[in-house]
Amino acid sequence: MEKIVIIGTGCAGLTAAIYAARGGLAPLVLEGRQPGGQLSTTTLVENFPGFPEGIDGPELIMQMKAQAEKFGARFDYAEVTGFEPQKGSVTLELDGERRLHTRALIIASGASARWLGLPREKELIGHGLTSCATCDGAFYRNVPVAVVGGGDSACEEATFLTRFASKVYLIHRREKLRASPIMAERALANSKIEPIWNVAVAEYLTDAEGEMRGVRLTDTFTGKDRGELAVKCVFVAIGHEPNTRPFLGKLATDADGYLLKTHGATATAIPGVFAAGDVSDRVYRQAVTAAGDGCAAALDAERYLSEFDFEEEAHHLPPAAAAEKAQALVESIST
Repeated sequence: MEKIVIIGTGCAGLTAAIYAARGGLAPLVLEGRQPGGQLSTTTLVENFPGFPEGIDGPELIMQMKAQAEKFGARFDYAEVTGFEPQKGSVTLELDGERRLHTRALIIASGASARWLGLPREKELIGHGLTSCATCDGAFYRNVPVAVVGGGDSACEEATFLTRFASKVYLIHRREKLRASPIMAERALANSKIEPIWNVAVAEYLTDAEGEMRGVRLTDTFTGKDRGELAVKCVFVAIGHEPNTRPFLGKLATDADGYLLKTHGATATAIPGVFAAGDVSDRVYRQAVTAAGDGCAAALDAERYLSEFDFEEEAHHLPPAAAAEKAQALVESIST
């Protein structure tokens, strides 16, 4: 049986692995379908502390993984397909076949951005196509950009982008935004934001270097071509999906499937199971906040395992010895 298993190798999972490994827990880290998480699909990351010139997303992930391995973390490319909590442990099903047992579990499986499903979409991510205005907005100063969506996230992204872009086109399939009134009013009142109603993006248009130069639009009512729109970047803001499928019905989630933390900073309702990063964060979704969450989850898991070990041992100790160990545990946790 493993002491601790970490699911995910984005910023949350790898930070948790670094802290757990330095704590002597020899964590096993499961990489899943997308090793490195969303950062593995990005280019330059300029807002992660410690890199004043920026760093490529995949390079940042590789360095974090090397740091975790240096302290004794182990890695497996398996994907979690099943989850069964038990008293004092958790059983994971891997790749629909083998079983893995662990006393503590950190779920840092992240979330996946929803995309439009158009041709060449994956290859354009980081080349004028993104799902994060906070991450990439500053790269598009004084040029026109487009935001696709009509909810609160789309309005928030469009408003944020007016700090940099010369023009922000808000592309929406309907003739009215789905966003809350205050968010919609704020976006529509901004002189830099121009809504384009009742259209869908039918095609991404690129230049000779493969960078985004515009989109082709289609009327959602008539199906007719609405022509080309020249933009340097398209920000898709139609939501994210947390990677929580194996845990649905067994761990508490909100209406959209994000894991809920119910006991302490990162603990879920099941003892020994912790959540970190985008799998439970629908607000910030930043690399640095995910890293902080991973740190907290590892510390919470380490304390849980210390208490678990004490309770197991206390059953076999005389009362005086058990009390002495309890006091030592309290002092170690408080420091």
